[in-house]
Amino acid sequence: MENKQLAKDLIDFIDKSPCSYYSVKNTEDFLKDHGFKKYCLKEKLNLKTGDKGYFVINDSGILAFDIGSENIEEKGFSLVGSHTDSPGFRIKSNPVMKNAGLIKLNTEVYGGPIFSTWLDRVLSLAGRVSLKTDKALEPELRLVNIDKDLLIIPNLAIHMNREVNKGFEYNQQKHLLPIMALDSNEKVDNDYLTELLADELKVKAEDILSYDLYLYDRQGGALVGANEEFISVGRQDNLSMLYSSLRAFVEGSPKGVNILLATDNEEVGSRSIQGADSPMLGDLLERIAIGLGKTREDYYRAMANSFLISSDMAHALHPNFEEVADPTNRPILGKGPVIKYAANKSYTSDALSAGIFKNLCAKANVNCQDFHNRSDRAGGSTIGPISETHLSIKAVDIGGPMFAMHSIRELGAVSDLMDFYKVFKEFYSL
Repeated sequence: MENKQLAKDLIDFIDKSPCSYYSVKNTEDFLKDHGFKKYCLKEKLNLKTGDKGYFVINDSGILAFDIGSENIEEKGFSLVGSHTDSPGFRIKSNPVMKNAGLIKLNTEVYGGPIFSTWLDRVLSLAGRVSLKTDKALEPELRLVNIDKDLLIIPNLAIHMNREVNKGFEYNQQKHLLPIMALDSNEKVDNDYLTELLADELKVKAEDILSYDLYLYDRQGGALVGANEEFISVGRQDNLSMLYSSLRAFVEGSPKGVNILLATDNEEVGSRSIQGADSPMLGDLLERIAIGLGKTREDYYRAMANSFLISSDMAHALHPNFEEVADPTNRPILGKGPVIKYAANKSYTSDALSAGIFKNLCAKANVNCQDFHNRSDRAGGSTIGPISETHLSIKAVDIGGPMFAMHSIRELGAVSDLMDFYKVFKEFYSL
């Protein structure tokens, strides 16, 4: 596989995944195309060597497995974990607002987006909608993506804010609400969006119970640079890691049980049933063990022989902002995977787990780099430390070097994506 083709495939995957629900749907479709079977969380599992399947958790999380051996006590689980969500804006309930002759939507911030990058962009909405059924505890859930240049958050003219280029603090409730239409003085209330969703889904407006909707950028991704060496597209944090691990996962040759994990809500603390800060991962791994006829003792032995690669993105040394980087640990774009360390354990990497990952990189003939935050700057975290609080498992935190993390458009390197694919494939074949 060529570097650029893998990058183009990633861009296509991201463009078709405007929010976490579509990230999971497209992951599920890819797994189905490669012979994986969907298992229902409510059903009893009976598993054996050679079985390949997956679980979908609340539409926006997914765990897939590939059983190479029933001897999990000795072989363990080989896990690569990523997340499906990205920072942005969520639509509130009763969102329609009218003023200044316009109709706009009320939003709230999801995670930590770079606000200014969302202004003057053509946007639309995607997510899921719940519909009435004759079963009160089982509403129908439908995904929706309004494939239309629907919304925009306009900037204020520089003539009215001459100091804007010296820095401006955006008020989340006032300045970041997207405009949807001119106010035609017709009756427009909070059914305006509901009617739009009803038309899109071909259902009655009164059958719509609720929704989880998010803004997304309508501009597609691209390869840029003199030699098309850069990937320019949003949501690389963290669909770049999800996609590269997914491609490696379906091509792996498991000696134990390979696991692909993609959780949701990492950007807001992972506090959901489909997030890393839940019993979900441990429950599903134990159910796989039970489905193989194992005891709980066998499961605990398997965990002692397991390894988790928590894969997220990492900060590359920015040529225009070198002063924000650590003096001696300065990952470079295009120079391979980054191992992330933190004394406060916001990343899981230690001498053991980092050594394991460096061995994997060497076997895959891939360079790797180290990252620490500057000692006077607080960094981020990811699903690795959260997962370790729920499971007794060795783990490392790694990521792809990039610029503009949490911008509406992020920048990565084509060669780094291929390096991750190679390392993950090596890991999934051990």
